[in-house]
Amino acid sequence: FSGVCGDEFSILRSPQSVVFRDGSWPIPGERIPDVAALTMGFSVEEDLPWPGLAVGDLFHRPRATVLITVKGVDKLALPVKGFSYPIENAVPLTLDSVANAIHTLFSEETPVVLQLAPSEERVYMVGKANSVFEDLSVTLRQLRNRLFQDNSILSSLPLNSLSRNNEVDLLFLSELQVLRDIVSLLSRHKHLAKDHSPDLYSLELSGLEEVGKRYGEDSQQFKDASQILIDSLQKFADEMFNLYGGNAVVEVVAVKEFNSPLIRKTRSILQSSQSEKENPYNLAYPYNYNYSVIFNIILWMMIGLALAVIVISYNLWNMDPGYDSIIYRMTNQKIRMD
Repeated sequence: FSGVCGDEFSILRSPQSVVFRDGSWPIPGERIPDVAALTMGFSVEEDLPWPGLAVGDLFHRPRATVLITVKGVDKLALPVKGFSYPIENAVPLTLDSVANAIHTLFSEETPVVLQLAPSEERVYMVGKANSVFEDLSVTLRQLRNRLFQDNSILSSLPLNSLSRNNEVDLLFLSELQVLRDIVSLLSRHKHLAKDHSPDLYSLELSGLEEVGKRYGEDSQQFKDASQILIDSLQKFADEMFNLYGGNAVVEVVAVKEFNSPLIRKTRSILQSSQSEKENPYNLAYPYNYNYSVIFNIILWMMIGLALAVIVISYNLWNMDPGYDSIIYRMTNQKIRMD
């Protein structure tokens, strides 16, 4: 492959039925959802010519797949016991095709499907996820309030150079709180991890990216946040792996910046004040040069059609059937001849 950047696709935990090979084979960013589908035993539209995934046990598929996307960093110093592969052409990830396949094949068994981006307040739940994670904080206000409760991570997590009085730091910590709450809520419904329907979790974390923008990537705050995130991800992977009895795949995608022009804008806590300064008078966006051309085409076409309808209607209203219509004229001549 060509054009490989520093972005990385890592496998933190995987069961013995899923075989990943150790190597530095680049994987296209748009094919990462296909890897998730193949590990769960689903078919994909196109063959995946990637040697990093080998054929495993087809009769013992994982009960769950967890994909975590970390934005703002191209590599995480994850433990060496997993597998890591470089990513070619990192594009925004979505597991909608995998979620649709699970919902179609296991609709009667109501599997757990959770797709969540805390900083953007995007959440998608299918099946029993609505009941399992009904108390999960999904909005920015809920996340902030959750941090200041008695059993939050602020009371147990070493913040180091991070501050609980900074909005950017709180956004980063709230995403870690979501990881802990997912494990806590799922542990109350352990029977769902033992059923026959596979579960899917897709999480997008952008708090570290906001920390890098606020303090800089060479700052102590960014280094401490990166280490806290690594420890939290490893703990989250181990707990999810244990909840599913060692039959779950936990994957992490570290992306510095997506290459697609259709990047979703992350909703930051600090964007409300910035947007007001950029456009204080609430002006409309400027039109491009094609606007006048399209406007004139539509305008004169509508005027021409309106005039044509008026002229045709006037002529039909004032028409003399005996002289102006050829139908009546031929009929009168035939009558006269008879």
